[in-house]
Amino acid sequence: MHFSLKLIVHFVLLVGRDVLSEEQCPKTVINSCDDCIKSGPFCQWCKQLNFTKPGESDTGRCETRAALQARGCKEESIVSPQNSQTVVKDLPFTTSTTANKEPVQLKPQKIQLVLRPGLRHTFQLKFKRAEDYPVDLYYLMDLSYSMKDDLQNVKNLGKALLKTLKKITSRARIGFGSFVDKTVLPFTNTSPAKLKKPCPDTENACQAAFGYRHVLSLTDNQNEFNRRVSAQLISGNLDSPEGGLDAIMQTAVCRDKIGWGNSTRLLVFTTDAGFHMAGDGKLAAILEPNDGKCHLDADLTYSKINDMDYPSVSQVAEKLAENNIQPIFAVTRNIAHVYKKLQEMIPKSEVGVLSQDSSNVVTLIENAYKSLSSNVIVNHFELPDHIKVTYTSNCQGGQSPNTRGICDNVGIGQEVTFTVTVTAEKCIGKESFLIGPLGFRERMTVVVETHCQCDCEDLPSKDHCSGKGQVTCGICSCSSGFVGQRCECNTGNTDESGLKAACRHNNSTECSGLGDCICGVCNCHASQDGRTIYGTYCECDDRSCEVDQNKLCAGKGKCDCGKCICDEDYEGSACQCRKSNDACRKGDSQTVCSGRGTCECNVCQCKDGYTLPFCEECPGCPSPCPTAAPCIECLGFSALSKNCSEQCQHIQHEMVDKVAAKKLCKEKDSENCFMVFSMKQLDGIDKYAVSIQKKKECPEPPNLAVIVGGTVAGVALIGLLLLLLIKALLYMKDLKEFRRFENEKKRAKWNTADNPLFKTATTTIQNPNFSDE
Repeated sequence: MHFSLKLIVHFVLLVGRDVLSEEQCPKTVINSCDDCIKSGPFCQWCKQLNFTKPGESDTGRCETRAALQARGCKEESIVSPQNSQTVVKDLPFTTSTTANKEPVQLKPQKIQLVLRPGLRHTFQLKFKRAEDYPVDLYYLMDLSYSMKDDLQNVKNLGKALLKTLKKITSRARIGFGSFVDKTVLPFTNTSPAKLKKPCPDTENACQAAFGYRHVLSLTDNQNEFNRRVSAQLISGNLDSPEGGLDAIMQTAVCRDKIGWGNSTRLLVFTTDAGFHMAGDGKLAAILEPNDGKCHLDADLTYSKINDMDYPSVSQVAEKLAENNIQPIFAVTRNIAHVYKKLQEMIPKSEVGVLSQDSSNVVTLIENAYKSLSSNVIVNHFELPDHIKVTYTSNCQGGQSPNTRGICDNVGIGQEVTFTVTVTAEKCIGKESFLIGPLGFRERMTVVVETHCQCDCEDLPSKDHCSGKGQVTCGICSCSSGFVGQRCECNTGNTDESGLKAACRHNNSTECSGLGDCICGVCNCHASQDGRTIYGTYCECDDRSCEVDQNKLCAGKGKCDCGKCICDEDYEGSACQCRKSNDACRKGDSQTVCSGRGTCECNVCQCKDGYTLPFCEECPGCPSPCPTAAPCIECLGFSALSKNCSEQCQHIQHEMVDKVAAKKLCKEKDSENCFMVFSMKQLDGIDKYAVSIQKKKECPEPPNLAVIVGGTVAGVALIGLLLLLLIKALLYMKDLKEFRRFENEKKRAKWNTADNPLFKTATTTIQNPNFSDE
């Protein structure tokens, strides 16, 4: 019971929401029936003459149908262009195909819609899978050295692969292509020998390094497939990720060279490694983005492999969808998780896990095809700007609106229906786009145009427009020189834009959007909620003031253009306070807020800088002492103090022997003496009571004798010190020279041997007969 009640409430809310949305018509500036139709999907226009009162804006002609009828607009006078659709081409389903007759799996083939901006339109799209639908399968293989064992099995794959495809359709074809990576560093060893043979030295059968090569166009000749694939040799590169996205891009966009037909197009991508993506080319200084175009040369090799960066995943997904190609990623177990992430970004794709030598590839392809072909995903292509498309389906899981329509497990001959909802968000010219299931070549063409103009047949009425215009959709289209609801205003020397400018305040909306500009004067509207709108520019009303206790101006005043005018005994922004100054006066003082603020609601509102509760102190204000110094000198120390008292009326002074205040002011006078005084601020602004010390603090004059004597003594002392310094330097120099001489003398070695050529001048002869004894 509780669950049923919740369902009923939910249903009522949903219905109520739709009803409310249908009844809404935005309140914007409306000048004509065309403006009304463009303003919202549910806006109607009343072309009935005299529907609006004189002076009332013609904006009131634009409303929902129910609102217009409630105000007395006749049904035949309501202008409301409706959605229309025309099915241009529709063919019956065919459940099988022959060589001379293509199947019809989608209906209708073409539809034309005329839409109102913002109003949704739905139609049915039906799809039925045909029997014996042709299949093209292109086998794209990684020929890096790690895939050597897999290549041996693929060389004999043709017969088994075609046999499996023949179970599905009698019109099956297979093709082959191979890839490795870009042939530049750091992806491939660029030494001439390694470019020619990138495999290990022990490998004899090896082909030169390459990026992508198309080997065999789609054919039903299994022997040709086996022959061409058997001629393939393994190759190699440096890093683990390969250039698979380059190969997929060329396979998708080179339609004529690959030979894709009007068929289910399958791309089997086999590898044991990850893939390089957009941006990796910068490692090899390849900065040019991939252009998504075919670049196969005469040898069917990708010629721009080293000139363009790898494509991004989104580029690859876009080109695969554009060319109705469904990829099957047959990869080894170690990298299956990488390609499952890729599968999430590429719709209509499958991932299968290869065995070590790819021996299970045929079974893998068969299972993947069954999954892909039974999964119907309807999408749109070449969608113009400002067109929105969503889908729902009659199959499980497809009931909620989505940007794609999805149905799983759709068998051959089973019909599924998709509800397509198209919305034009604004007025556009005639545009077209395509809708169709991914992986199938059939497309439905949708031609869309918008109805943004009113077609009105008006009876001529000279009097209605004052003889100065004609009726268009119930309103006057005035002749040159006349404006107004009934062309009653002669613009004279001022054009219409000048009159309207007089109704705009500071270039704002004309009459604040709440009135009509009639001959340069605002005629304010009567508000639907009971407000009185007034003012030169309709800028005021009597409801926009502050509310207190759920009452406008607390019920103690009147609202005047956003400001409360309070009764005599009340005050405050919302007249919420009874007048009283008791709490705004300190002690017995009769001055409110020290004369430096106002009392509102019995609380001081101080001027900037002054603090509550009585606005006495101003902590952040500059000191008044420097400003007061001229008046202090004049009042306290000048013989003409009576004359300057007129300019210093804000200061009440007294002379004292010594100032006892904590905060003293010391300012220099004209004689360079310090005046000592204290200041106390009185009630009011710039009013002070000042105590001035009678004796100024003047500095003593300088002693010339001391200055001169000190200068002379200083010069003499400096001279003496210089002489002593010079003497000390000379002494040190002489001492140093003497010590050097002594050291050299000690190191000298004099020769003491006798000179044989030298003969002394004295000869001594000993008498042998003489004896000392």
